[in-house]
Amino acid sequence: MAFPKRYAEVVQRLRVPAGFVVGSGFVVLARPSPASLAVGGSIALLGLGLRAWATGHLVKDQELAISGPFAHLRNPLYVGTLLVGAGFAVAGAHPTIGLLLVLFLALFYLPAIEEEERHLRQLFPDYAQYASRVHKFWPSWRPGHASSRRFRFATYKRNREYQAVAGFLVVMGLLAV
Repeated sequence: MAFPKRYAEVVQRLRVPAGFVVGSGFVVLARPSPASLAVGGSIALLGLGLRAWATGHLVKDQELAISGPFAHLRNPLYVGTLLVGAGFAVAGAHPTIGLLLVLFLALFYLPAIEEEERHLRQLFPDYAQYASRVHKFWPSWRPGHASSRRFRFATYKRNREYQAVAGFLVVMGLLAV
């Protein structure tokens, strides 16, 4: 799917603020139950775990991330975000929330991913070869690329992924109330 470059650049910058707007609508529509909170919270935690694992391997714009989850999947941060969103949709237990999530991801995240891949192709000459071996969204059990690099907690902190954990706690807290 090809999005106009200008549109992709704009939505890449606006996806986080737009996420807060969608999140506000989510909180208003949500009708959680203890069961939906437990199931949805579990799904969201899987997504947070994937995101955390990925950010411990990601040194933005300095080296091509090919270790950890990036060896199995090109976009673990986006897939993690999808899982978090799906978990919140389940936790919120309202069908409109799922529809909002799908629209938001299609309008904001797909073009942002496309723009990011353009950027990575320009920045890293090896990206095309990496992309040919590692699927964009569907993980493979066997790594498509070998790397000895290990998770680094300092890298996780530098990428400020703890903010996603704080957001998860706020959303789940609001739903529980």
